[in-house]
Amino acid sequence: MRIRMVIAYDGTDYRGFWPNPDVATVGGELLDAIQLLLQREISLNCAGRTDAGVHARVQVLSFDMADDIDLGWFRHRLNRVLSDSIRVREVVEAAPDFHARFDATSRTYRYHILRAPVADPLRSRTTWHVREPLQLSSMRLGADAFIGSHNFASFCREPDPGPDGRPKTLHRRIFSTAWVEVDEELLYFEVSARAFCQQMVRSIVGTLVDVGHGKLRAGEIRSILAARDRSIAGDVAPPHGLTLWDVGYD
Repeated sequence: MRIRMVIAYDGTDYRGFWPNPDVATVGGELLDAIQLLLQREISLNCAGRTDAGVHARVQVLSFDMADDIDLGWFRHRLNRVLSDSIRVREVVEAAPDFHARFDATSRTYRYHILRAPVADPLRSRTTWHVREPLQLSSMRLGADAFIGSHNFASFCREPDPGPDGRPKTLHRRIFSTAWVEVDEELLYFEVSARAFCQQMVRSIVGTLVDVGHGKLRAGEIRSILAARDRSIAGDVAPPHGLTLWDVGYD
């Protein structure tokens, strides 16, 4: 039967999600645990390949396994085997053709920032500490420029060519953006799209923080997008502030 699994993880100690035999990854640990319990190899698909140090509240996976295994027992045993930084939240039977990546219609990320003179050690693994004050109204105005369909070459790491040797497209459509104040120190940037290219959200956040510091004007965002030049956008924000927050399906 086809399985739909939802997991959450603290990505601090992992070199991203996708299995890599040379380094510790979330997907590598999970794949080892699943195959240990099933006593067979499986092919694992995920909704989004998060980078090193990035977290997930909702990461969706799909794979096949025998239909005579109790799914409640399977989830319980996986959480006993996995490290505490990875939790299996849900395991359910899915439609036979369900695919965690290709069936996803939206992905939502949140990037958390702590704006305070002194860092908070209880939030240090999941928030970027920014000491200088931020002009939130300017950052919100700048964020509006990303909504819609654009070529995000100025905000993405250049991908390797496709199998045919042609460059991969960096066109993406942003559904929504928002800066939300949780309290007087904590805020987050939320962005939703069907898909993102590598380092896109962190590059957007780094550039908007430059707007908040007055290094860039909000009106310059559109010209940075149009330039399709990574060198003129802001620095990439640190990975530990980013969380894959939700994945949507029809």
